[in-house]
Amino acid sequence: MQTALLRAGLLLLALAGTAAAQEVPKTPPSPELEACKTTGLLALKERSPAITDLLIDPDGVTIAKADTKVEDTPVKGVIMGDAYLEKKKSEKPHRFVCLIGEKGKVLLTFFTQQ
Repeated sequence: MQTALLRAGLLLLALAGTAAAQEVPKTPPSPELEACKTTGLLALKERSPAITDLLIDPDGVTIAKADTKVEDTPVKGVIMGDAYLEKKKSEKPHRFVCLIGEKGKVLLTFFTQQ
């Protein structure tokens, strides 16, 4: 009986270790977030060729639906979060705001240092 309890305990420990080692799936990036990243990186590279990549954690952003206008231009979404600009040396995160128009078109991506 003791052997059976010991085996059951070891099995539970093994299963618990397996469950803890599994990675929790992350939120897949939205097409709008990918569009903001792509257009933002292109604009940043124009100003500073030393920037090699733009890293945005999709789990750390706020994606809000909108139904408003800037003058006559419809705004359908606003994305805000932290972005890391990859350069030759590491930097602090930048805050970014991205406005999305009709059909997922990026209207504006704005970066600022914190």
